[in-house]
Amino acid sequence: MATVKAAARHPLAGQKMRGADMVIQVVVDEGVDTIFGYSGGAILPTYDGIFKYNERNAAQKLNLIVPANEQGAGFMAAGYSRVTGKVGVALVTSGPGATNCVTPVRDAMADSIPLIVICGQVPRAAVGTDAFQEAPVFSIMSACAKHVFLIQNEQELEATVRTAFHIARSGRPGPVVIDLPKDVQNWEGVFTGEGHLSMPGYEQRLKQLRDSRMTKEKAAAFFEFVKNAQRPLVYAGGGVINANASAELREFVKTFQIPAVTTLMGIGSLDTTDDLCLHMLGMHGTAYANYAVEDCDLLIAVGARFDDRVAGVPRQFAANAKILHLDIDAAEIGKVKPVDWHHVGDAAVSLRDLLTHGKGVKTDFKAWTSQLMKLKAAHKMNYNRNGEIIQPQQVMEMINEITKGEAIYTTGVGQHQMFAAQFIDFKQPRMWLTSGSMGTMGYGLPAAIGAQVGCPDKIVIDVDGDGSIRMNLGEMETCTTYNLPVKILLLNNLGDGMVVQWQTLFFESRFSGTDKSLHKKDFVKSAEADGFEFARRVEKESDLRKTLEEFIAAKGPAFLEVMTDKNAFVYPMVGPGMSYKDMITGPYIEAREAKANGGDEKLETTAAF
Repeated sequence: MATVKAAARHPLAGQKMRGADMVIQVVVDEGVDTIFGYSGGAILPTYDGIFKYNERNAAQKLNLIVPANEQGAGFMAAGYSRVTGKVGVALVTSGPGATNCVTPVRDAMADSIPLIVICGQVPRAAVGTDAFQEAPVFSIMSACAKHVFLIQNEQELEATVRTAFHIARSGRPGPVVIDLPKDVQNWEGVFTGEGHLSMPGYEQRLKQLRDSRMTKEKAAAFFEFVKNAQRPLVYAGGGVINANASAELREFVKTFQIPAVTTLMGIGSLDTTDDLCLHMLGMHGTAYANYAVEDCDLLIAVGARFDDRVAGVPRQFAANAKILHLDIDAAEIGKVKPVDWHHVGDAAVSLRDLLTHGKGVKTDFKAWTSQLMKLKAAHKMNYNRNGEIIQPQQVMEMINEITKGEAIYTTGVGQHQMFAAQFIDFKQPRMWLTSGSMGTMGYGLPAAIGAQVGCPDKIVIDVDGDGSIRMNLGEMETCTTYNLPVKILLLNNLGDGMVVQWQTLFFESRFSGTDKSLHKKDFVKSAEADGFEFARRVEKESDLRKTLEEFIAAKGPAFLEVMTDKNAFVYPMVGPGMSYKDMITGPYIEAREAKANGGDEKLETTAAF
């Protein structure tokens, strides 16, 4: 049963509407200005609702972006959400339309992205009969989403949509799926303009989070650990960005002069050009970040979950450190690594409380920060700077110099993703969009489209690979259809670079399934066919800088393919099942150990990619 919360009376309250029109009205009331989606029979009434809404509201229309594929719609909505902090919305039809969104939903769940996916469904009377374009969306999505609603009572439609937004954005954010039968869309009822579903258990947990303030005693215990430490380190994850806690984290780091590392998802929570930021840790983190984790005696985790790409061997991760953990999700505390102190709560609120209670706490970590600056200089990122073929790291360095840490970057998944994470600076949060936990190839281009819609005045660059971009290549046409000035930078090494790297290191160079010599794709011609006026290829290093500058300056959508060295591997690398002491720094990054650990090492492992 829906329970009504007190609120100012909605101007449309009391009017008779179709269910489809109610859905659109609630979506707009929740602050949505753009929907990404592909129509179809079972969702047609709601698409008609968009048309009718825009007829009535010509001055402030609801923007509709139609992708080439429903998976693209899901990733566009996720990209929009990540740059704006709002809930992204995808609207798709039943059956294959819904199942094409399974990957974006799981991707958003894994990276804690607030998303609403509204799927059409066959009429309620036909559910379970294997009707045309029917799929068991509730069953499929329940394993992937934060919550799934199958609308069975039309009287609860309005409250359900409103509740879905509340669930998506509250607590630890995540995707919510609404399975919407066609007959409910066509049903007519009275719009109330208010009300949520009663969810007492969920609301109780949210109240506990809201009330979970840092007590004086708990803060004192925290700072006792800090005062007893000589080598403290902050470990910041994507939860910092999701909680809009970057300002608080930066103030905390500056106030107590504690150096910090970030996860892949946490990039941008700290200004990467700040001396106290050691950039990314983990499997492909900077050598000095990983060495800092090895050396620290106190690790303060904020909005991070000790995932396998960071703490591959948990008992050896930060083995010499006390662990303090701040997170909004109690399930993450102690899940991977035992902790010595923890607090469950909103990251921004918790950090503000610590700053308040920590006034007067004096710290002196000059010797530690000096040691880390020496590590940074001795083990800086590097690559083959004398190669005859363009190096992908060189491309990242150049484009970083041009954009100066002010552009929004999205990526596909693979080597290009890691090169971008390693060599590009981010001065602010919500400017780095990548598929972290799921590692979904094909994410970059649709996410860039969503980001460009959300931030039309920003430069948005999709750094992609020739394997990854193929997954959603149809969305190039979406850029030109809506004249979105997305910049697509394709690093083409004629193969699945990251898989080739693993096959070289771990499978004695048996390149099964990664030989792309038979592929004949001319990406520049594809871009031209999709209407890109700027579509070029660079093969010579001497042409690179000038072309990159023209690429960034181009008006409208732009496509640039750079042919890169297929033998350029991502280093550092912590192999699967290995700890940081086994980190491979490759041939161009100085290793701390006396023995060389060059990139031609062969490692015995059967661990999963």
